[in-house]
Amino acid sequence: MAEFTYEIVEEIAVLSENDKGWRKELNLIAWNGRDPKFDIRDWAPNHEKMGKGVTLTQEELKQLGAVLSKL
Repeated sequence: MAEFTYEIVEEIAVLSENDKGWRKELNLIAWNGRDPKFDIRDWAPNHEKMGKGVTLTQEELKQLGAVLSKL
């Protein structure tokens, strides 16, 4: 697997937590030195491991918010 880097620029919200301490979080993350994007994924305690997730630009996040507000 290719090496990658990330920096959690801002921890925005914890959406849920399971009984093993893993939390689904919304964060602002800079991947591989690029501009930060909004990111939703599961994280182990202390962010030492991560699960699969989805990254969104600010425009995509706004669109998602608009869709969710209609539900």
